[in-house]
Amino acid sequence: MPERRRPPPPERSRFTSRAAVLAVVICAVALSLAYPVREYIAQFRQIDQLQAQRGMMLSQLHTLQRQQQRLNDPTYVEQLARDRLHFCMPGQTCYVIIGGSGSGSAARAAGTPWYERLWNSVQQADRGGAGRPR
Repeated sequence: MPERRRPPPPERSRFTSRAAVLAVVICAVALSLAYPVREYIAQFRQIDQLQAQRGMMLSQLHTLQRQQQRLNDPTYVEQLARDRLHFCMPGQTCYVIIGGSGSGSAARAAGTPWYERLWNSVQQADRGGAGRPR
């Protein structure tokens, strides 16, 4: 019996309709997930920014609470009034040395009237550059 040769199998194309459908489905899934993933990442970035802002606000709150506690102390307020406004208590004799070789801030404070120093301190506080009280 002569050996029969089998005919070679028909060549299949590498790109079948199933592969095309699979590629379309994968592209559709990737495109549908792109926007939510981008929003997810943006929200994490926003959360980080808000947490940093919250930390900064908390530190500012603690600073203001300490300052409020100091301002609730009558002796501290009295000392501020004496230092900044040259306030004299009744019965005290206060002296202002003009042209002396004292500290520069005392000489500068003696040359300007109290209302001008008060207005300057209000403007400085408005700019946010208020220094630490003595």
